Amino acid sequence: MFSCVKPYEDQNYSTLKRACLRRKVLFEDPHFPATDDSLYYKGTPGPAVRWKRPKDICEDPRLFVDGISSHDLHQGQVGNCWFVAACSSLASRESLWQKVIPDWKEQEWDPEKPDAYAGIFHFHFWRFGEWMDVVIDDRLPTVNNQLIYCHSNSRNEFWCALVEKAYAKLAGCYQALDGGNTADALVDFTGGVSEPIDLTEGDFANDETKRSQLFERVLKVHSRGGLISASIKAMTAADMEARLACGLVKGHAYAVTDVRKVRLGHGLLAFFKSEKLDMIRLRNPWGEREWNGPWSDTSEEWQKVSKSEREKMGVTVQDDGEFWMTFEDVCRYFTDIIKCRLLNTSYLSIHKTWEEARLHGAWTQHEDPRRNRSGGCINHKETFFQNPQYIFDVKKPEDEVLICIQQRPKRSTRQEGKGENLAIGFDIYKVEENRQYRMHSLQHKAASSIYINSRSVFLRTDQPEGRYVIIPTTFEPGHTGEFLLRVFTDVPSNCRELCLDEPSRTCWSSLCGYPQQVTQVHVLGAAGLKDSPTGANSYVIIKCEGDKVRSAVQKGTSTPEYNVKGVFYRKKPGQPVTVQIWNHRVLKDEFLGQVHLKANPDDLQALHTLHLRDRSSRQPSDLPGTVAVRILSSASLMAV
Repeated sequence: MFSCVKPYEDQNYSTLKRACLRRKVLFEDPHFPATDDSLYYKGTPGPAVRWKRPKDICEDPRLFVDGISSHDLHQGQVGNCWFVAACSSLASRESLWQKVIPDWKEQEWDPEKPDAYAGIFHFHFWRFGEWMDVVIDDRLPTVNNQLIYCHSNSRNEFWCALVEKAYAKLAGCYQALDGGNTADALVDFTGGVSEPIDLTEGDFANDETKRSQLFERVLKVHSRGGLISASIKAMTAADMEARLACGLVKGHAYAVTDVRKVRLGHGLLAFFKSEKLDMIRLRNPWGEREWNGPWSDTSEEWQKVSKSEREKMGVTVQDDGEFWMTFEDVCRYFTDIIKCRLLNTSYLSIHKTWEEARLHGAWTQHEDPRRNRSGGCINHKETFFQNPQYIFDVKKPEDEVLICIQQRPKRSTRQEGKGENLAIGFDIYKVEENRQYRMHSLQHKAASSIYINSRSVFLRTDQPEGRYVIIPTTFEPGHTGEFLLRVFTDVPSNCRELCLDEPSRTCWSSLCGYPQQVTQVHVLGAAGLKDSPTGANSYVIIKCEGDKVRSAVQKGTSTPEYNVKGVFYRKKPGQPVTVQIWNHRVLKDEFLGQVHLKANPDDLQALHTLHLRDRSSRQPSDLPGTVAVRILSSASLMAV
């Protein structure tokens, strides 16, 4: 995973550290200096901030004191509870924090070798498809000798303050972390894919079936090493960080630190009774102020759980900001959950593995409509198909597809101001099985994401076998920017960009001919097929000038629905398109009939229901059954 970590701003940690040790100086980072420019991108500074090294803040500074824990963290003055919540989630996963904090033993202070310390640290973050190695010095902003941003419970523990500084460097400055997004931080810590869930919109508090399904998904993400966060939307500025009567805080990100089904009852009775409660443990980044409802630290509900089960769950009665809730209460009081899935692409895993396609793209502007790639969303019908287009295949009868589009992260600096995200989203269309060129007309919309000005947009969808086109867009036309498209499927999807609008003209075109016409054939279904006692197991083949498209087998029916499409670029429009229906047999497939389609552009009747014929070239006779076909032909190769 880290074989190709890229140094951020071309700063090589090992080279810089060796140079400092040789010159016997402490590192000072020229790319993120100890000045106001590293604190703010706008406005004037508050109280006089002094940048201090850990050795000037306390005695015996350490990266970790008694290991790393989600209890280490406290939010500072900047509104970055979202980042602290992500760090809390990270701290609960050893395999993950050791990737973000590489070779931590080598980076730790060694009191016995003070000369080996060079005031330099480095951390890994996943940004826009690659892992970045971010180097920082150890100068931290303080007021009255106190850290003003993220800090630890222990005065001499500095891992969270240093990780935050490296993250602020990536963002442009500390102020850029104000009011950010937990989903982004979780992705940057893991390279995973974050899925936001709106609990209110989904009505999970009142729909028990949906709630149970969601809990199983949350449990699966947690058990497979993913990170989860929850929050309560603040509708107004006054609402931000307002404390509710139940002890929860609005506009505030909570880290989920455990998910489990809790066995109720005591002794043997607990094993024979099947009653289990879906529960979640959360942590407030303030490190205090907890939920005070059912199953809070001192509530009587804990009497229903045996002592051994309580110990296993780590139940404490301290106001340490960590508490348990039933999942029903989570759905009732919280408005949003973010699941960050770690999508396993290793072939050596016992868990489900995914096939990932990762493609970089861009929305770019050009005067020529055929070269413009910033057409805006479907509301702008004249320009929509000018956007980038990507094709992929679902190769199973049905497959779960995860799609994520991420725009290049924007930095906020004094020189450039605040980096604003574009409103982005994408639509997915089911297209012809043999499509190789860009879409120019609407087809069946299989799914679509929301449009939002967040850094990334995610969609999980189940789709039947077939070929699909993803069209990622900005909401408004003419907006430009880079994006990363990630598509996860169970089997390889052969995802790639569609670049050509129509077949290329080559030096052979004059000899071999160039397409005169494009024809789209959509076979909807058949009726009255020659029946067997169990019904026909039929499939359809569409043939045209050596190209063919075949449907999946429709089992046990004489009225199959094929819903299969093919698109053909025809050099010889005089030759008909042939549609054949076959019955799938063990030894040899049986021919059930065919039709020939002239498919002229002048034919104004799109839908045809035709009688099946035999294959006799002289006088074809009718066979049992009809086939329903929709045809579109045009002399313009960019009509479909």
